[in-house]
Amino acid sequence: MTMLRFATVGDNCIDRFRPSGMSLIGGNAVNVAVQLALLGHESHYFGAVGDDADGHRTVQELAAHGVKVEHIQVKSGHTAFTLIDILPSGERIFAHEDFGVCAGYRPTPVDVERLKQMDHVHIGWMDDGGALREELCSAGVSVSQDISVNADFQNLGVSGLSIAFGSAGEDDGAADAMLQRLLAEGAGLAVVTRGARGASVSDGRLSVTAGTQPIDVVDTTGAGDSFIAGFLSASLTGCDWAACLESGRRQAAKTCGHLGGFPQTRVEGSWSD
Repeated sequence: MTMLRFATVGDNCIDRFRPSGMSLIGGNAVNVAVQLALLGHESHYFGAVGDDADGHRTVQELAAHGVKVEHIQVKSGHTAFTLIDILPSGERIFAHEDFGVCAGYRPTPVDVERLKQMDHVHIGWMDDGGALREELCSAGVSVSQDISVNADFQNLGVSGLSIAFGSAGEDDGAADAMLQRLLAEGAGLAVVTRGARGASVSDGRLSVTAGTQPIDVVDTTGAGDSFIAGFLSASLTGCDWAACLESGRRQAAKTCGHLGGFPQTRVEGSWSD
């Protein structure tokens, strides 16, 4: 396999589970970075963590998984976190999200120049109104973004993206509409996951859909992020769309076999609200 230089930019967070007190590291940009490193690529993460125990833990865990961490900004304040309630049925409810020092994060001018040297840059959650996307795309950088992790309209632009990722659930009509919308708004390629119905990719002329395979699920957290990493790895190394979808599906299936978005040391009872 060809090793490429990838960078991911944006969100990280600590997922805090109630009532157990267990916590795991997550976030779209972080999960994609780790999965790309696990696939054998040079993977850099650009983002901000707090000068707290969670921030130090995040940096150490990423480095342990082979992610390049020299561009992480350590800021005064707390690392982002999400409170997740686990119901007796096993269902997970996202009760609260605090973006901490991720809010307002911007890469430095030196960081941006480094990003322009990458083979591909993936952007997760960012609240910069699309400024980084526009600058990188204008410089001819191959860029992708997951619009499903951005809730604010001003951060949802896709114009210039090489690949726009989205999630539509199992509604075929909604998935088809999302594919068309992403392409109409300027993405070169649209990739939409359909939950248990698989995923689709389209450039407006050709579309390919692949279903899912039965697997034993331990936890679905981060499966979509792993799909993105698998798809990007295959796509940037010249695979056809069917192979890209299969690569994404395979990586997502691995993630469903363990807790969290990537294999890591979980911390038990480390916090209280």
